[in-house]
Amino acid sequence: MPDRIHAWDVRLFDRTAASHASIADPALRRLSKAADHSFLWGATAGLLAARPGPTRRGAVRGLLAVAGASVLANGILKPMFPRIRPGFERTPFVRRVLSPPVSSSFPSGHSASAAAFATGVALESPLAGAALAPLAAAVCYSRVHTGVHWPSDVLAGAALGAGIALSTRRWWAVRTEEPAVLGKRVDLPALPGGRGLLVLVNPGSGSDDGIAQTIRDRLPNAEIFEPEPGDDFNEQLEDHIDRLAPSALGVCGGDGTIVSVAESAVRHHLPLAVFPGGTLNHFARDAGVADIDSTASAVESGIAAQVDLARVLVDGNERVPFVNTATFGGYPDSVRLREKLQGRIGKWPAAALAMIRVLGNARPLEIMLDGRQESVWMLFVGNGQYAPADQVPMSRPSIASGTLDVRYLPSTPFLSRTRLVFAALTGTLGASSTYVHSSVRTLVVDVVGPEVALATDGEVTADGRNFEFGVDDNGLVLYREQ
Repeated sequence: MPDRIHAWDVRLFDRTAASHASIADPALRRLSKAADHSFLWGATAGLLAARPGPTRRGAVRGLLAVAGASVLANGILKPMFPRIRPGFERTPFVRRVLSPPVSSSFPSGHSASAAAFATGVALESPLAGAALAPLAAAVCYSRVHTGVHWPSDVLAGAALGAGIALSTRRWWAVRTEEPAVLGKRVDLPALPGGRGLLVLVNPGSGSDDGIAQTIRDRLPNAEIFEPEPGDDFNEQLEDHIDRLAPSALGVCGGDGTIVSVAESAVRHHLPLAVFPGGTLNHFARDAGVADIDSTASAVESGIAAQVDLARVLVDGNERVPFVNTATFGGYPDSVRLREKLQGRIGKWPAAALAMIRVLGNARPLEIMLDGRQESVWMLFVGNGQYAPADQVPMSRPSIASGTLDVRYLPSTPFLSRTRLVFAALTGTLGASSTYVHSSVRTLVVDVVGPEVALATDGEVTADGRNFEFGVDDNGLVLYREQ
């Protein structure tokens, strides 16, 4: 079998070498050089990461896949399977690279990196992946064209890279762009031009400066206001509701702003229109209301659906609603540390550094979980159903299930944090005793010891020792085009 493969390599390589000289020769040589040490893919990742969303996630996944493919191809397989590269006498002089590599020919590390990056990007953004595929294929072919690899080296490297990229789904699930399933459809009176709609735009949430005007242009009959800075915007909203008696409420801001206005909507039995803005828009993305025009169309058409609004009662007296998640343990501490650091180093680097520092120094939290004694590092309660169940959650299939998605990290297993990291990296969280997942309708958590901080929808909102979680089934009516 090896002899047959080598004979096939020789025939195909010689046929390529015998092709006529063209302007492609210097271009392929430069392209092959640009891919040295994955510089080409690093630069491409920088361009893709400039825009948040699938392309940025694809850039990160692609670079992680490149790192894995490079280590496996160059650090492990090349020493294990040494193979002599094609002789330069087989390749026309105009195609040869100036500094030919001397490592094993099998497999092609350049091809592994090219396929790994393109496949990793495609998993998150099929359109960007399709655009990169010809470039990755050209890099692979350039290794044969310039005489440094046999064709089978390239095929093996490309297969290896694509396989490594696909394997990243085991420890980092691909986020679906499909919106969550909502509850029963609700037909509301049409509000032409937004007549009867009161919209709160929170500029303090990080919304674009011109977003309020964009909403005004799209819904000229709506009443739009921006809260006065320094005053409680919930009180200002209630004043506007009392004075204007609107038919519906609207909100433009991040998740923290959305949940506050959603609570007012439920209290006054009004439907809610969400216009995404701010730095965190998880609810808008999950609920499928991610652009102004589609929400405006739903308002004018009177199309809406029911969704769940989760809540937690703290120490029997403070009711805190949330549309996404509630957490305590290490997470609220990391939020507070992130807020201190983000002004100096940026939000996402601050978030990563804060989480590492908090988990590294964290002490187990002793709690009673529905009457069962547990010792945990962190507890997560989600509004609705999150997926996947056996990995870090990346998407929300439903916000109308009437259930809470509960996940926690027990501290009692031996070397729990080390085993947790290993399980996350190997995609075995679902079978690990360091990661517990369940779906419930209610949850009662009693803290054994001093008060702890509760974070809801990314913000620290309360401190307490007793937490009673539940769901107001289909308690919120949300405008969304079907």
